[in-house]
Amino acid sequence: MSNEKQVDSGRRGLLVATCAAGGVVGVSTAGVLVSTFQPSERAKAAGAPVEVDIADVKPGEMKVVEWRGKPVWILRRTPEMMAALEKDSGDLADPNSEKEYQLPTPAYAKNPYRARAEHKEVLVTVGICSHLGCSPSSRLASGAQPNLPDNWPGGFLCPCHGSTFDLSARVFKNKPAPTNMDVPPYMYLSDTRMVIGKDEKGEA
Repeated sequence: MSNEKQVDSGRRGLLVATCAAGGVVGVSTAGVLVSTFQPSERAKAAGAPVEVDIADVKPGEMKVVEWRGKPVWILRRTPEMMAALEKDSGDLADPNSEKEYQLPTPAYAKNPYRARAEHKEVLVTVGICSHLGCSPSSRLASGAQPNLPDNWPGGFLCPCHGSTFDLSARVFKNKPAPTNMDVPPYMYLSDTRMVIGKDEKGEA
């Protein structure tokens, strides 16, 4: 294994562990909170579906939960964030999620919002970059920021090799990441509760 691969592997493990750790973390660039829900050890070991209460996720905020040992982001987008998604499709590598993914993209997520119609403002995505498996940082606020273009619409930045993703976790063109971030199967139990890892077709 090359030195670069060793570094990437160590960095990837640290980033995933950090995203999955317990506690509440502030995302300073957007002024939002990332709160973490820990499923039982038995559920994590089995890769079982995870139920999540999203009643506390306000517009512009993101909750991180763990499913199959990976961070899953639940972002409730504002109307301004939703409007930005209509404008950036020409800059994206796969705007309609038509490529092959590690997790097959559910039919209900093959749209600009990559979300179910009943709550299209809520994004659910596995927070892992498709390049080498690092976990991107949230850069939800629009506008010029370090390591981002002046016309940044808001989204996510992978610190490992610079891949950028929009607010639907779709990768921009000419970046190391070959595909968008995965959308796991999920469904709503009510307006404020969802289950990740399972939908009407069964478990992933």
